[in-house]
Amino acid sequence: MQAIINILQAGVASGTVLLFATVGELFAERSGVMNLGVEGMMLMGAMSAYNVAVATGNPWLGVLVAMLAAGLLSQVHAFITITLHADQVVSGLSLTFLGTGISLVLGEGLSKAGTVSLLSSFSIPLLAQIPVLGPIFFADQSVMVYIGYLLIPLAWYYINRTRPGMHLRAVGEHPAAADALGINVSLLRYFYVFVGGLLAGLAGATISLAVSPGWFSELTTGGQGWIAVGLVIFAQWNPMRAAVGSYTFGALRRLILDIQGPTTLLGMRNPFYYNPYWGFFLQMIPYAFTIIVLVIGSREAMRKRLGAPAALGTPYIRGERGL
Repeated sequence: MQAIINILQAGVASGTVLLFATVGELFAERSGVMNLGVEGMMLMGAMSAYNVAVATGNPWLGVLVAMLAAGLLSQVHAFITITLHADQVVSGLSLTFLGTGISLVLGEGLSKAGTVSLLSSFSIPLLAQIPVLGPIFFADQSVMVYIGYLLIPLAWYYINRTRPGMHLRAVGEHPAAADALGINVSLLRYFYVFVGGLLAGLAGATISLAVSPGWFSELTTGGQGWIAVGLVIFAQWNPMRAAVGSYTFGALRRLILDIQGPTTLLGMRNPFYYNPYWGFFLQMIPYAFTIIVLVIGSREAMRKRLGAPAALGTPYIRGERGL
């Protein structure tokens, strides 16, 4: 039981990274803009956070800079797709390459920067004493995990119960109607792409300052940005389901690592320890799932059935019918 609790506890910490990135992408896609550059923005955030934390000794300043850096990078995608009406898939992929390249250049030598006082873990009194759930969710977790708990209901309430959330849904579902009502479609789309960038930067900062402290070039994020993009479809653009998917994937990724360590598993010879190819196969599972979800989500009929915003991926040009 303790081993299971440890895996789930670590899964919550790892899942928080996916949660931030997934909710950020969810906001962007709810406005009608698909951004496949999450991985690049996360790398930019991870590098910026660790770089600033090392230079100043202030991890919170690193978090702030990480969010701003990724948010500004997202505006490159926003300008290309919203103002220039370019293909969102191509622009998003290009943003991943751009963010990866910039972070690798600016992060050169950062892995040898030494130690820094990073975001520490702590327990919440009383809540940590709850049987089973307490040790998993409220004991020895980073402050970023607790921020993630607050983000889930706030994001859901904002999207579904507030006037700005109604405007967000309107520009993603039928931007022409929203425009006719006086809503500035382009401005809102710019804003929510920026929000997506801020949360992607926060996800990157969570990795380099809390979950796996340090900078390890492109291995820092390990493709989690792509998993976040798939989780948006898996969650059907719902923050609550995004949380379930993020924590589940976080636990799965930790489980895959843990079962490769012991020489025996369930009293038998552990094949994942003695045969590394089995380990590689296990590590492939989350990304294979992401590819499958993206393929399914690329079909127009399936996207409608899943509840995707009607105008997702479609540039809005004032005066064109059907948009």
